[in-house]
Amino acid sequence: MSTSKSKLVVYAAAAGNGLIAITKFAAAAYTGSSAMLSEAVHSVADTGNQVLLLYGMHRASQPPDALHPLGYGREIYFWSFIVAIIMFTLGAGVALYEGVQHVLHPTEISNAMVNYVVLGFAFIFEGASWAIALREFRRTKGNLGYFEAMRRSRDPIGFTVLFEDSAAMLGLVIAFIGTFLGQYLGMPVFDGVASIAIAAVLATTAVVLAYESKSLLIGEPATRAVRESILATLSEIPEIDRGQIAFTVHMAPDEIVVAFNLEFQDHLTAPQIEKATIDLERVIHSRHPEVIAVFVKPRVAGQSSSLVGIPHRPANA
Repeated sequence: MSTSKSKLVVYAAAAGNGLIAITKFAAAAYTGSSAMLSEAVHSVADTGNQVLLLYGMHRASQPPDALHPLGYGREIYFWSFIVAIIMFTLGAGVALYEGVQHVLHPTEISNAMVNYVVLGFAFIFEGASWAIALREFRRTKGNLGYFEAMRRSRDPIGFTVLFEDSAAMLGLVIAFIGTFLGQYLGMPVFDGVASIAIAAVLATTAVVLAYESKSLLIGEPATRAVRESILATLSEIPEIDRGQIAFTVHMAPDEIVVAFNLEFQDHLTAPQIEKATIDLERVIHSRHPEVIAVFVKPRVAGQSSSLVGIPHRPANA
């Protein structure tokens, strides 16, 4: 997902959640609904999360400097991880606390119709944000399933907002059911039960997002298709006899570092090897602008390696 489209998704989610949070707090204060209060806190957490994602995107766009020679791209992975932690502690934690309190001390909802109206409007606003996030995620996932696409994605923005919005919509449905059962059966304890169920949804979503963000923060390689495409560029450099990718790693969704083990032709001089390396970087950058750095380790012919590589072509061809 491009940076501009990622920001559009986040801005849409932040605007929607901010308006929804204000409305939910007003409804919770008027009706005394635990589920509505949990939903309000959830919306506040989501709004804060989107602000943190935007801050992370801003930080990640900073150019390299002496302290961070490969740039600040991983800031976006760090803040995505923080978002998941906030969702777990603030969102799920407050919802669980409120739910337990209202299960132990049930209170009647004073005007359930207010809850229904607010939940209906919230579902519309949340649905609009969800539709934007879903559209952008579907555009990038290709033929993969949603969960598999999330696992393979190197851009946490798209799936974080989509999962947050999906959890929010599910939470609205649960809040509606809890309010309805509490009113219809005359058992306000269902309002507290709904709040606990919302906490479970938020906690599960947060754990999944934290796991994926942690993996990206530690460092994930480029996709197999990108690695194979990068490896194929070796065929355009006649001075290279054999080559293999030592590793690739994402520094950001659109920033990749590549390291090669290369075997050059024996007769080449140092300046010729330097020229071949420069030519290789030029070819890679022309095909993959997201590659921000290329490192090359020359190898002696026949040198053993524990790395599994793909021969460029037979030596001495």
